[in-house]
Amino acid sequence: MSQDSEQLKLLAIFHYVVAGMAALFACIPFIHFFMGLALATGVFPDTDSEAQPIGIIIMVFAGLFILAGWTLAALIAYAGRNLQTRKRYTYCLVMAGVECIFMPFGTVLGVFTIIVLIRDTVKDLFGRSAAHQPVPTD
Repeated sequence: MSQDSEQLKLLAIFHYVVAGMAALFACIPFIHFFMGLALATGVFPDTDSEAQPIGIIIMVFAGLFILAGWTLAALIAYAGRNLQTRKRYTYCLVMAGVECIFMPFGTVLGVFTIIVLIRDTVKDLFGRSAAHQPVPTD
């Protein structure tokens, strides 16, 4: 197995790990969601009727953060799968850049993924050799 194939295999595994961590961190807003639910339903004894809309707003924002985090985790896992099967080169490269917002682990993984993916030998593994690339015209 060549060095490039081994590095792509390791990157795919690390993508799965970072996707799992992202999904786990995306569960943190569940605390806010349930607090908003408690406000909206009047579980607290001294809750005014004006607190209900605030509880609903808290629930909506927490739900959006959870959904966004789980979506990011799914996209990272899908990038790992594509690295493993050596498909969708551009998607993997774009996701490597997007992963950089998930500091610090996503940043490290994204930078290493970009470094590996820009090599010509790795492009050949994805079936994107320099001969297949369009030549820019001036």
